[in-house]
Amino acid sequence: MADTMRAFVMTEVGKTAVVDKSIPTPGPEEAVVRTTASLICTSDVHTVRGALPVENGRTLGHESVGVVHALGSAVSGFTEGQRVAVNAVTPCFRCDYCQRGFTSQCGGALGGYRYTAQMDGNMAEYFIVPAATANLTPIPDDVTDEQAVYTCDMLSTGFMGAEHARIQFGETVAVFAQGPVGLCATIGANLLGAGRVIAVESRPERQALARKFGADDVVDFTAGDPVEQIMELTGGEGVDAAIEAFGFPATFEGCVRATKAGGRISNIGYHGENPAPLQLPLDAIGLGMNDKAIHTGLCPGGSERMGRLIRLLQTGRIDPTPMTTHRFAFDDVERAFQMMADKEDGIIKPLISFT
Repeated sequence: MADTMRAFVMTEVGKTAVVDKSIPTPGPEEAVVRTTASLICTSDVHTVRGALPVENGRTLGHESVGVVHALGSAVSGFTEGQRVAVNAVTPCFRCDYCQRGFTSQCGGALGGYRYTAQMDGNMAEYFIVPAATANLTPIPDDVTDEQAVYTCDMLSTGFMGAEHARIQFGETVAVFAQGPVGLCATIGANLLGAGRVIAVESRPERQALARKFGADDVVDFTAGDPVEQIMELTGGEGVDAAIEAFGFPATFEGCVRATKAGGRISNIGYHGENPAPLQLPLDAIGLGMNDKAIHTGLCPGGSERMGRLIRLLQTGRIDPTPMTTHRFAFDDVERAFQMMADKEDGIIKPLISFT
């Protein structure tokens, strides 16, 4: 039996390659999963551009599903050969942060995000799962790998955006940007009972998906100030909640300005590549006194949440697979990554198959 595998790594800032690495061996509380399908995330692109300081040779990726290859001696409830999904965030569920309910911050700020940031990622033929009993999630036979892999980050993060917006039935919600996470926030806002969802997006293919996933109105920011357009749509009132899903100062400020007094702003965009500070315009926050709330967050992990997301797939309540615009074998992962970096050919999410 071979003892090496192929892995997609950042060789240095700005460069990637597929290299051979040893197949990992699980510690007592870990598992090793043989990868069957992965998605490439824009966060991987940010990392290669130098936004996240990682050592050269680190394996990329945090959206993968597969089958259990090996289990540590302390892992229970799973068997070798079982299909499983693993969230991008793998909390320990023991530390103070986890016990206080902030599992994505496990051990400290953003500490639950281990793949690539703290250890090899899972864009490889095999990968380690920390705290495996709590972080492995079974995939039912009637859910495909392509469906399940969206729970690893996109659905969990996008739904968090809607959850943190504290949407109530019938409220009006704006989602700034309709990339994969923003599209999932649009799905989540509808599931939580939003009465009207306004999507902010300029690309026609993403506008079409936003409407497919439940956006009632689409605001094209290239056709005029998006806040002014939202105000016009809402009769000058603004929205009850706004979700920032891009990670750019202008979209963050737009969320603050488009939200009515007493409203909520939920930030799920990654701001690491934009050095400009985020602005809180005084008029938009009522000189600091108009009861607007801002909630930030990182993709929540753990098997309980993943199981709920998979149940939504299983019952047909959601289907994220229209976001899969391109498909590649792992042999072509470098090409897929470059297309994602360049946003070439209308790419939204590329699915990487290992079998």
